Amino acid sequence: MPAITASMVADLRAKTDAPMMMCKKALTEADGDAVKAEEILRVKLGTKAAGAGTRVTSEGVVAAYVANGVGAMVEVNCETDFVTKNDDFIAFANKMAKLVVEKNPADVAALSALEFEGSTVDAVRLALVGKIGENMSIRRFQRVENAGLAHYLHGTRIGVVVQFEGDDTAAKDVAMHVAAMKPKALSQADVPAHLVETERSVATAKAAESGKPADIVAKMVEGSVTKYLKEVSLLNQTFVKNDKQTVEQMLKAANTTIKGFTLYVVGEGIEKKVDNFADEVAAQVAAARGQ
Repeated sequence: MPAITASMVADLRAKTDAPMMMCKKALTEADGDAVKAEEILRVKLGTKAAGAGTRVTSEGVVAAYVANGVGAMVEVNCETDFVTKNDDFIAFANKMAKLVVEKNPADVAALSALEFEGSTVDAVRLALVGKIGENMSIRRFQRVENAGLAHYLHGTRIGVVVQFEGDDTAAKDVAMHVAAMKPKALSQADVPAHLVETERSVATAKAAESGKPADIVAKMVEGSVTKYLKEVSLLNQTFVKNDKQTVEQMLKAANTTIKGFTLYVVGEGIEKKVDNFADEVAAQVAAARGQ
């Protein structure tokens, strides 16, 4: 059997996007015949797509699309940061954002069932899983309309869409501010109750340790909660481009009103898998030996 060289493996990977070890095994099975190896991979990748479905997808990209007063932001996840640079993966995410704008699906399940490129969104997703060799999933999307829209993408990991009335530049600045400061809500009144209660509980525990009288402790707790609400509400935050004014003051000067915003951070809230490094190395060595 002819020797399987690194360049042969690299060429096959370039054609198929299959993992390196899978390419090497296919070439070995095909006795070095690149055409036959590619056929072998086409058969195996379909099976691999099914097997990938249980693996955690905590990496990914955020894509946005705005047209004719309607906008959408989508998070599509994968297993590793490497795949987030893959052109096919990025293109799929961008197409999903556009599809959400155009078709207005009710949820991810409805989006997955839409007709797309001669098939369905989910079938195309599964084919991409097979081609790349990693699990991937459409995690969430947000569609907005009936307002002015400004959006900002910080790379592919953070995305913001802002609904506004007024100045386009001010709204774009707010979108960038949200990406940087990550507010929890538009105003203090909009901060979710469970977050306020969590902060109150922590503040109460800290204040109790001071040994001060109960009335002083109560004031300390309320002071901590008030400070927290200002820090996490967009309108009360110090504007990132001018630390002498709040976002609310900047907007007032620009005669602009923010109606709402959506912030996506890739993988936020997903429990990431932590592998044992020694076990991972051992597994790779075993795979290299064909075990």
